[in-house]
Amino acid sequence: QDEDKWDFVLVSDIHEVGSEKETKRKKFLDELSKKGFTIKKIEDKKLFYGVRAPKQIFRKYQWLLRNPDSRLQNPDAHYEIPVTTRIRIVNFILQNTVTSDLEKLHHLMKKKVFEAAFPLHEKEEVREFLKERWARWRDIFCQQPIEKIRCYFGEKVALYFAWLGWYTYLLGIAAVAGLVVFVAGITVFSSSQVSKEICEASNTVMCPLCDQKCPFWLLSDTCTYAKVTHMIDNEGTVLFAMFMAIWATVFLELWKRQRATVVTNWDLYRWDEEEEELAMELINNLQHEPRQYQHSYFRSTIILLLVLLMIVVLIGIAHALVIYRVIATALFTQSDSEFLREQANTMAVMTGAVLHYITIVIMTKVNRHVALYLCELEKPRTFSQHENNFTVKIFTFQFFTNFSSLIYIAFFLGRINGHPGNYVRIAGKWRLEECHPSGCITDLFIQMAIIMILKQTISNVMEYLVPWVAHKLRKRQRPKKRSMMLGEEEEAEDPCKRQWLSNYQLGEVNFFSLFDEFLEMVIQYSFTTIFVAAFPLAPLLAFFNNLFEIRLDAIKMMRLRRRIVPRKANDIGIWLQVLEAIGILAVIGNGLVIAITSDFIPMQVYKYTYSPCMTENSTGVDCSTGYINHSLSVFRVQDFEPYTQPGLAPTGLCCRYRDYRNADDYSYTVQFWHIFAARLAFLILFEHVALCVKLIAAWYVPDVPKSVKNRFRERKHSNLRKELRWVMPRRCQG
Repeated sequence: QDEDKWDFVLVSDIHEVGSEKETKRKKFLDELSKKGFTIKKIEDKKLFYGVRAPKQIFRKYQWLLRNPDSRLQNPDAHYEIPVTTRIRIVNFILQNTVTSDLEKLHHLMKKKVFEAAFPLHEKEEVREFLKERWARWRDIFCQQPIEKIRCYFGEKVALYFAWLGWYTYLLGIAAVAGLVVFVAGITVFSSSQVSKEICEASNTVMCPLCDQKCPFWLLSDTCTYAKVTHMIDNEGTVLFAMFMAIWATVFLELWKRQRATVVTNWDLYRWDEEEEELAMELINNLQHEPRQYQHSYFRSTIILLLVLLMIVVLIGIAHALVIYRVIATALFTQSDSEFLREQANTMAVMTGAVLHYITIVIMTKVNRHVALYLCELEKPRTFSQHENNFTVKIFTFQFFTNFSSLIYIAFFLGRINGHPGNYVRIAGKWRLEECHPSGCITDLFIQMAIIMILKQTISNVMEYLVPWVAHKLRKRQRPKKRSMMLGEEEEAEDPCKRQWLSNYQLGEVNFFSLFDEFLEMVIQYSFTTIFVAAFPLAPLLAFFNNLFEIRLDAIKMMRLRRRIVPRKANDIGIWLQVLEAIGILAVIGNGLVIAITSDFIPMQVYKYTYSPCMTENSTGVDCSTGYINHSLSVFRVQDFEPYTQPGLAPTGLCCRYRDYRNADDYSYTVQFWHIFAARLAFLILFEHVALCVKLIAAWYVPDVPKSVKNRFRERKHSNLRKELRWVMPRRCQG
């Protein structure tokens, strides 16, 4: 039975006899033969080489990494080694076998000596179970068979799906909370006093939104926009932001417990990755000397400077998007279409969001190449160190790619644009954008909604369709059987040929295959937590996306792609630190959104300082009555810059704009500084309270369940007792 199984398949073009590529291929295969590998060659339109490692290699592995608790003393005693471990060991040896020309497999693949190297999807019971019970759309609400996934794809893939399942499960709670806040916003807050005042402000004339041809407009024209704003920007949002800060902490703490239970069941809780790597190096080459830990301050400084340069470029792209929105607003306001003129600001924000999504798609590819190049400069010692360094860099770049534009909208839009008569301009020509009188949070809501919906629909459709279409095309191109001549029948019917060909025609997998899935989910987690105060529906969108994502990834791995090389792991690696960092950013981000972007603080200051409730001791009046009038400043039309040409001036020669400035010299009023102090105080209070609650939640939920700790304690006790029994009789004999 073992004679029919092959650990790996190498694929090569048919090269001319005596050519350089053919010589290099022969040298590599000779090196494998010296190590005792069995090699089988099948010729089709390509050359296929099946390789099978000798049993001795796996016995060495079992002996070197035997479980110390079992005290296995007999080197000849060996147990059946899992298929995932076989593939992992063979892959390590293939990748680290050096030819006489000092070339490894990845060098040969770059030079097109070999085209592909992959383990086979075997027709085993586990695979059939996963195909039928896991990798199907109909199982979308079913629990995942994590143990079976581990048996087929190894621990790293199993932990990814365990983490994704756990994340989705807890997202359900956040999604319900977000939906409740959103529905409450629709039912309770859309009819708030502030919205009523805007809708009834038919005599409040607002200053023009652009320099040329823009009319003065009435505040009541934006009634619908105001209602939408107060659906999002209300007291419920503050509570939800606090809830999400706690949710992020509890999610990670519960995941740590879940992970501890899972890896303890796999007997990997105290597994040492470095020991495993050293053992594999020695199995591959007994003369191997371990690489020393090294650190170069000069190299680290260069890499840090290059990372900062890349971040500056990404921030520059965010600036370019700002400039686009400014110019687009100016062009839309001068358009012949009445709809475009009226909705110029909203249209600029929406088209800007689509453009932002396109830059995300393009820069994702650029970021990967830059991060890889920087990792090569660092010369990491091990594969896992390389993976960690790459993860930190690509996440940093992706974070700035995804969030620079959102950070501008949340914290700078409408705050650095000056005021009528003294606007801040780009190239001395175009005015920066302004916020709507009812607040900036709707702009952030629109941006978040468009990016999340586009990312989760287009990206997922492409993620599934591209490999599916590619798979169907490769199947069509499969060469038809030649008309057999006498003597060729046996070769054509080789049982391995069909299996190797069908595996070769599946989509390619590489180091990035699982990494990409993790990165996609971690960026989504950032969207779900960091600006959730502006978009309470983010957890709901993420929840539905993840239900599909789990099955989509399963179908890709089982049906559309070659078998991924299994990797051993006892946690999700550096991603956990990244998620913890996002949890802290979420507290800061949501605190800033409520303090700066939202109108929550100005409204509270008004209610408790300037409202009729405070000044007139009126009990039957809504305390926010008069807030809109209080938040708008007065501008004299004759003070416009000379080259601006607004529409017909209103009667009274004054217009209103959103700010807290004096009517005579346009300096900030006392109210502005009062609100500024209140924003700062709220931000400090919110972040300290949220971080304290996070710390209490982290303390309250232990990382490791007591059952796991007790299991290890009992195991240690049992082993020590066995040791003592082993020593006592010998002493008596002595």
